Amino acid sequence: MRLHRLSITAFGPFGATQEVDFDALSSAGLFLLHGPTGAGKTSVLDAVCFALYGAVPGARQSPGASLRSDHAPADLPTEVQLELTVGGRRLEVTRSPAQPRPKKRGDGFTVEKAQSRLRGYDPERGWQALSKSHQEIGEELTQLIGMSRDQFCQVVLLPQGDFARFLRADAEARGKLLGRLFDTRRFAAVEDRLAELRRGAEAKVTAADERILALAQRTAQAAGPVGAEATPIVARPGEPGLAEAVLEWAAIARSTARERLDIAHAVVTAAEGRQRTARHALDAERERDRLQRRYEETRRRSAALEERRPEHDRCQERLERARTADRVAPALDLREEAERAHRRAADDLDRARAQLPPDLADAGPDQLTELERRFRQELGGLESARRAEARSAEIDEERDRLERESRADDATVRDADAWLAGWDTVHAGLRERIATAQEAATRAEQLAGLLAPARRRLDAARRREALAAEAETAREALAGARERALGAHETWLGLRERRLRDIAAELAAGLVEGTPCTVCGSAEHPAPATEGDGHVDRATEEAALTAHRRAEEARTRAEQALGLVRERHAAAAAEARDAEPSSAAAAAAAAADAGTEPDPGPSVGELRDLVERLTTEHAGAHRLAAGTHAAREALDAAEREHLKRLELRQEAERRAAARTSRREALDREQAVLRDELAAVRGESGSVAAYAERLTRRVALLADAAEAVRAEQEADRRRKEADGRLSDAAFRAGFDTPEAAAATLLDASAQRELQHRIDAWQAEAAAVAERRGERDAREAAEQDPAQPAAAQRGFEAAERLLRAASSARAAAEERCAELSRLSREAADEVRRLGPVRQEYERIARLAGLAAGTSADNERKMRLEAYVLAARLEQVAAAATARLLQMSSGRYTLVHSDARTGGRRAGLGLHVVDAWTGSERDTATLSGGETFFASLALALGLADVVTEEAGGVRLDTLFIDEGFGSLDDQTLDEVLDVLDSLRERDRSVGIVSHVADLRRRIPVRLEVVKERQGSSVRHRLA
Repeated sequence: MRLHRLSITAFGPFGATQEVDFDALSSAGLFLLHGPTGAGKTSVLDAVCFALYGAVPGARQSPGASLRSDHAPADLPTEVQLELTVGGRRLEVTRSPAQPRPKKRGDGFTVEKAQSRLRGYDPERGWQALSKSHQEIGEELTQLIGMSRDQFCQVVLLPQGDFARFLRADAEARGKLLGRLFDTRRFAAVEDRLAELRRGAEAKVTAADERILALAQRTAQAAGPVGAEATPIVARPGEPGLAEAVLEWAAIARSTARERLDIAHAVVTAAEGRQRTARHALDAERERDRLQRRYEETRRRSAALEERRPEHDRCQERLERARTADRVAPALDLREEAERAHRRAADDLDRARAQLPPDLADAGPDQLTELERRFRQELGGLESARRAEARSAEIDEERDRLERESRADDATVRDADAWLAGWDTVHAGLRERIATAQEAATRAEQLAGLLAPARRRLDAARRREALAAEAETAREALAGARERALGAHETWLGLRERRLRDIAAELAAGLVEGTPCTVCGSAEHPAPATEGDGHVDRATEEAALTAHRRAEEARTRAEQALGLVRERHAAAAAEARDAEPSSAAAAAAAAADAGTEPDPGPSVGELRDLVERLTTEHAGAHRLAAGTHAAREALDAAEREHLKRLELRQEAERRAAARTSRREALDREQAVLRDELAAVRGESGSVAAYAERLTRRVALLADAAEAVRAEQEADRRRKEADGRLSDAAFRAGFDTPEAAAATLLDASAQRELQHRIDAWQAEAAAVAERRGERDAREAAEQDPAQPAAAQRGFEAAERLLRAASSARAAAEERCAELSRLSREAADEVRRLGPVRQEYERIARLAGLAAGTSADNERKMRLEAYVLAARLEQVAAAATARLLQMSSGRYTLVHSDARTGGRRAGLGLHVVDAWTGSERDTATLSGGETFFASLALALGLADVVTEEAGGVRLDTLFIDEGFGSLDDQTLDEVLDVLDSLRERDRSVGIVSHVADLRRRIPVRLEVVKERQGSSVRHRLA
């Protein structure tokens, strides 16, 4: 890392912008940063740290502390800009802390957030912006530098009071710093990776042991009481010997289970024999009980059969008589049918005679038939009269229709006359409506032409009001810019005058003994001029001149801005007045020449009222114009209705003339028909009524004649049926037909009697067959059977067999399950073998790398071991310079001895050549501690530079500590620092020791002034 340029503005004690050219200072390899106490020497280093990390060293980053200079003007922001090369890249980082700034509007201050910018230099494209994010810039620089802020301050800046921090740091602190410098994260990653692999392998072993233990628990559950006899497993998951204990325990459980299975087989065999014997005894008792009950049932059925024998004989006799009476049944049915037909015919005859006149009540069928014939002849002669009567009714209906049509036509004519009476008025109103709509359309077009310009004028008036406020703001800004430009000009002139007064002192500062003066040419300078109070250097004058020029530029920009706003305001005012911009500009110029304000034109309110009035009028005219089409359609519809009304009235008049002729013809035809019908109707109201009466008489006579003949025929058939019934009853053996009828049974009754007879006979045959069974008779002679006792014996034997079978099945299932679980456990143990071997190998490696293994005698972690080797290199590199600084007395050596309970590896001791003893670096004196820590820091930088993956540290700062050295030691230290040029490295010494100004020609002087500190370069 090499620093090129540093720009500090309003930072710490620096009230203005200060530039530090590190390239010029580093050209000699060794430069001095000096100045009076409190001038700001350390603030230069703070600025470097702030630019890189966004914060100053921890001791000066106190809560509530502000980095802004109290000497800086309010409008000058605090900013630090650093240009450097790191990681082979040229970068420029600019940072501004959170700081108050004047409000842009109003009085007071507001807090502006912190800002960061990072740029990179490309030889082809120049500076390119990279980022403005605090986080991205911080991560990028930290990664390139390779150190945190605290580490950077400890190794590169070495702030005052902390020279010996690294020298006296403990092993853990040294380890963190060295780890970042030498990039040993890969070794820590190896440790973490080995620890992770160990945990993963351990988890796999534990998981496999847990599976095996779970199988053991399932085996114990499957073994039941058998498992309780084996020795319990006491090993836990992850412990050695668990798998073997599980397999041994499972083998014992399987052996015990097989023994119990053999016992269960024997018990089942004995139970099966007892069960077969009990089954045979039960079957024999049940069979004897069945035969005994069957024999007893046969005896009961035989006794019951004898008791029903008389009933059986009566049923058989009654069935035989009923079958004999079946031969008389047809004659009985015929007699009953004839009797029913005669009664119906007599009833019909009585009803027919009741409707005849009294004189025909006893008439015979021939007389009634003759009367029917005469009435039919008379009815046939009325057909012509019916037609005449129907035609007369049609004529009456037609006359009614003609009357209705006449009334409808009269109403149509009246309606048409009433409508046509107001036609002229309606027609004129519709034409006037069309004319009004057309005029409204013309008015709407005219208003539309006026409305658009009015709206533009209103918008322009609104812009005019807004631009008037902007113009006032611009005038105020211009007044302020003019005041600032005038003040800056006066400040520059005052500083220039003061510098010219002390220009001799400025020229005297550049005099060199033996070199001619540029003014007088003399090589001797006996009394060079000295700087007086309030001396102003060239940089201050140039800064004031730059500020003056910037103020002038700001004033010019303010004038241009005001002119632009005025032009826009004049254009808007002209548009609001509806005038041309050129004429508006001329009017504005004339008013300016006359010293008066130009006419602003109508106000926003007036233009808004005008727009609203035009909008209202335009909307009304547009609504009226929209009715043009409707008015034309209304006129067309009214004209069509006028023609229709005229046609309807003419049609009604034509139909009235035709109806008059038709009505006269119908009256003549109706008179002829009425004369003809009067002769035919007689006393009846109409021909149809007279014909209806004759029809009813003909029907009554026909029905009466038919009823007389039917009654006579039914009486004859009834007498014939009586004769046939008497003959059939006699032949069947019955004394009277009534006796035959009493004996007769229907089919269902006969079937019932037959079923009862058949059932008795079937029961008699079955009883006879069962009485001949010998085994039932022999069983009845034996003692009563006891099937319940036999059943209880069989059930007891059955229960014993089921219990034995269940026990055997459980034993078989237990043996099978134990065998299956044992095979699974064996498979798991076989799979566990390689996993456990891998775990043991990884665990040994992880323990060795972590320093916890017994094989690691010094308990050193892998990263600490690597860092110890690096520390040996750092101690060797530091010793080369420490020997020169201490005149060969002291040597730094690395120690890997353990102290207390801590781990070994990062100890650092000093060897005193004068005494030959090795002691801790904390025993060195103040001056010795300073040059020992300086040698160590330089050696650390050398080793880091040589490390391929490390960071090159090309710039170092040493802040104070040289006052503790004597002259000889100081010369030796400076010789060592001066030798750093060989590696293109520069060292900046921060000190106010006066003797160092003589020894170090290249200096950066920090001058303390009332207006704030400033820096001056003193180059050889």
